[in-house]
Amino acid sequence: MTTGAEPGEDRSDPSLGAIMSERRRLINLGYRLLGSLADAEDVVQETYARWYALSEREQRAVESPGAWLMTVASRICLNLLGSARARRETYVGDWIPEPLPEPTEWIAGRSSTDGTDPADRITLDESVTMAFLVVLDAMTPAERVAFVLHDVFRYPFGEVAEIVGRTPAACRQLASSARRRIRTARTPAGPGAEQADIVRRFRTAWEAKDIDALISLLDPDATATADGGGLAVTHPAPIVGGEQIAHAYAEIARLTGDRTTFLECTVNGLPGLVARQDGELATVFAFEIVDHRIRHIWAVRNPEKLRPWRTD
Repeated sequence: MTTGAEPGEDRSDPSLGAIMSERRRLINLGYRLLGSLADAEDVVQETYARWYALSEREQRAVESPGAWLMTVASRICLNLLGSARARRETYVGDWIPEPLPEPTEWIAGRSSTDGTDPADRITLDESVTMAFLVVLDAMTPAERVAFVLHDVFRYPFGEVAEIVGRTPAACRQLASSARRRIRTARTPAGPGAEQADIVRRFRTAWEAKDIDALISLLDPDATATADGGGLAVTHPAPIVGGEQIAHAYAEIARLTGDRTTFLECTVNGLPGLVARQDGELATVFAFEIVDHRIRHIWAVRNPEKLRPWRTD
């Protein structure tokens, strides 16, 4: 995480507090658009740099500094999303969004009166789950920005159009296309306590190398995906099938033995696991649980994506 003084911190600007109070909102936006907290922080730094590059007269002419900052951050993210696709082509293995520890709070959404069915609304909490971010990552940059700004942050399509550089009608179509993708992939989540119990039983079965118990907790068509980014050892391709995952994870437990310990935690707002090997943070696991079984496991081992989890 970027440290040191924030942009403009040494200026005696009476509006500084209001400007800097937008930082959390900008981070929330950047993370959902880019799937990376590190990239989101870079976007926020660049956004503030552009604000403070304005003259005092130009700053005073901005009617809503918060809206200005969100617009600039969104455009920076849109540009980064285009280049990110090229970077992914050289990424070693599967790319998974950066997992986040339990949030202390999520920002409030904007109100909207565009007539969208409330059942299609996406809450800020839901929009940060790993399953949701994976679906977002499959969208085109324009789809992703239009959808997140409108459906998550409640921006009207007129404002979205100015940011994306398309007509309001085109942005409405982009968001609609994205919404269909979300609706197809969206599954009702069970109660938090039930999901936590399933993750706990998975942990116990894994530690015991109990293959039958693991199979009973996994959907027959489950998938396990790992992200090492070439910096950590992982299985080279997604493992497909509950039985195959059970055997693979039991073998991992056999190989690592007493060197690995697990901690139950919250990952992107849902029950997950953290694994430590020889006392060092090694992996963060996120789960998608559907109909009382684990449908997907995301294992993030790339150390560059685990910075928010380190306390040392």
